[in-house]
Amino acid sequence: MSLSTHVLDATSGGPAVGVPVVLTSGDTEIARATTDDDGRARLGETGPGVHTLTFATGDWFAATGRQGFYPEVAVTFTVFDPGRHQHVPLLLSPFAYSTYRGS
Repeated sequence: MSLSTHVLDATSGGPAVGVPVVLTSGDTEIARATTDDDGRARLGETGPGVHTLTFATGDWFAATGRQGFYPEVAVTFTVFDPGRHQHVPLLLSPFAYSTYRGS
């Protein structure tokens, strides 16, 4: 399955550009990416099972001259259908975040 993410900065109302993201499965790193000018990143192909996307939000907030409460956001999810594209968006602000299964 292919995996992508989209990080939106809820404070500015725009994309979160330059957020480092790491995809792991268990203790194995599968891919690394950084969000593009639209706040999106593609992390390639992976199989079924439990995976984690870890967003380096503290580094990103520091790079944008702001302070955030969460140094990182880890989103753990299960892939049941490896033939279906998985999209995991993150809505981010300095003191809160939310995520959901996108399409």
